Amino acid sequence: MMEAATPTKVLFVCGRNQRRSPTAERIFKDDPRLSVRSAGTSESSKRKIKENDLFWADLVLVMEPKYAARIRFQFPAESIPAMRSLDIPDDYEYMDDELIELLKAAVEHELTR
Repeated sequence: MMEAATPTKVLFVCGRNQRRSPTAERIFKDDPRLSVRSAGTSESSKRKIKENDLFWADLVLVMEPKYAARIRFQFPAESIPAMRSLDIPDDYEYMDDELIELLKAAVEHELTR
């Protein structure tokens, strides 16, 4: 019997952790390939990113490049895993149908790179 692959630990990051990153966390939480968390870079985030989140993650998927820049500015380079931008603007509400479709396509693209 083959052993199941260890899920890839993905941290989704947006500004305030209110719409885009929590939507990504929710839609991918039951994906057996992944273990997921979400956080925001703003002081007013529902869940603000911490260095432990970065140590935990195999991959950080930010919604826009500016969040990657904030993470690089705020945390030591050695604590930051692979990080890529999904280029999804803050134009959607939490669990918006269009946002879900954009996230599914963008995340699948990143997972198959």
